[in-house]
Amino acid sequence: MSINAETRRQLAQFARSSRTRTTAFSPQRPTDWRPHEVRNPAGGLSPTYTDGAAWELIAARLDEGHEVEVIDLRKPPGAKGYVMKIPLGHNEPAVYVKLQLRGRQIVGRSFHYSTRS
Repeated sequence: MSINAETRRQLAQFARSSRTRTTAFSPQRPTDWRPHEVRNPAGGLSPTYTDGAAWELIAARLDEGHEVEVIDLRKPPGAKGYVMKIPLGHNEPAVYVKLQLRGRQIVGRSFHYSTRS
């Protein structure tokens, strides 16, 4: 299942603001947020992604219409997750991104190299 335009807009908007995004871990909402382990092909001051650069990549891909898969999360039961696999090129594996909307906030559940093709 794909997402509608309003959900896409909301995800991108929340991803761009430090006030509406979080990656905080909890047993009820586990996260695997590791942008510092993912090589940033744009380079700049950091050879790997920072938290801010990871969120900007996510927002930019959402704006570009990148494919988003809707999944049912195990934790918390009944919640929806939004998954993207973002290719970085340069013989790098894709980045696996999992997001969750929670009220007026986006939760970064995963950002790391994808281990599946």
